[in-house]
Amino acid sequence: MATKTDYYEILGVSKDATDDEIKKSYRKLAMQYHPDKNDSPEAEEKFKEISEAYAVLSDSEKRSSYDRFGHAGFDSRYSQDDIFRGADFSDFGDIFGDIFGNIFGGGYGGSRNRGPQRGADLQYELRLTLQEAYKGKTVEIEVPKVIECDKCMGTGAKQGTSVKTCPECRGSGSTARTIQTPFGNMVSQSTCSVCHGSGKMIETPCPKCSGKGKVRSSKKLSVPVPAGVPNGMRLRFSGEGNAGDQGAPAGDLYVVIRVAPDSYFVREMDDIYVNVDLNFVQAALGTEITVKTLGGDVTMTVPEGTQTGSTFRLRGKGFPRVNSKSVGDQFVTVNLITPDRLSQEQRQILEEFAKSSGFEATTKAGTKKREKKEKGGFFKKVKEAFEE
Repeated sequence: MATKTDYYEILGVSKDATDDEIKKSYRKLAMQYHPDKNDSPEAEEKFKEISEAYAVLSDSEKRSSYDRFGHAGFDSRYSQDDIFRGADFSDFGDIFGDIFGNIFGGGYGGSRNRGPQRGADLQYELRLTLQEAYKGKTVEIEVPKVIECDKCMGTGAKQGTSVKTCPECRGSGSTARTIQTPFGNMVSQSTCSVCHGSGKMIETPCPKCSGKGKVRSSKKLSVPVPAGVPNGMRLRFSGEGNAGDQGAPAGDLYVVIRVAPDSYFVREMDDIYVNVDLNFVQAALGTEITVKTLGGDVTMTVPEGTQTGSTFRLRGKGFPRVNSKSVGDQFVTVNLITPDRLSQEQRQILEEFAKSSGFEATTKAGTKKREKKEKGGFFKKVKEAFEE
């Protein structure tokens, strides 16, 4: 008599494995060796073997007896029917729900008739400029898609001919077969190989769609893009996807918004960020400047003594929020520009400024400041010199 393989070895677990580890290993092996999923000649015997091992090791009393006496002592106390009787298959539904769900697509013993299938969803990328996303617009697009054949009206049969019931599955769309397992006979169902699950037979196919009932085409569609639409937003159009099987609905169309980056405006959520250049006279004396916004040019006041890197907020000049009355802000960061070429007059004025401010023209950064002196009309002269 051939020596039986150790149950722990069959399941690939150690002798001190927990119940959860034994269950997990059995689940994996059952999925691998189920006869309906594995066509090898050894699969059915292997499936019975791992099922027998699990029936013993999942039951605390049987596992204890097996650990003490092994196969010899175990076989002397239990018949094979006893092995499976009372075994811990409390998770049977979960395990075999997974196994047969993966094999048959609908659970063990369930129907395999898939029926008319809904059409596939489609995705279309719509590219916009930042200005277009800010204002919103209606865009005309043309979407390649699968539509119902207008010659056969989706039946797949040539005009004047009829669609017949599949003789193999008698219209059910599925065929069944019985398999033997350690738990008894079980019925598995699979898609009919003749009609591919439709339950129908077409003797004379439609010449336009070759019996498929659908053809490739395209459709024009108006897409209303809301003002303030963010990059990556998906707009759903129900029933505008590919056509389904006859009697089933079409899929949906998802238009994905792609907003191109702008060379001047930077968007973060609903806020806008820009940079503007100022000369040091404007920053020192204060001024009013014209700033671009997505809604048009606005005037912004730059206060006296503004430092480079300072940021100012223009409230309500950002992006409108979709489906909301609120609007983001625009943030303006100033950069001071230092002239790289000075006239003799400009240089003299700056040297005069350095002296009046307590700085020598040749003094390096970081030296101690002298006491500042006021000199009437000096800044006016500086401004006039740099405006020439």
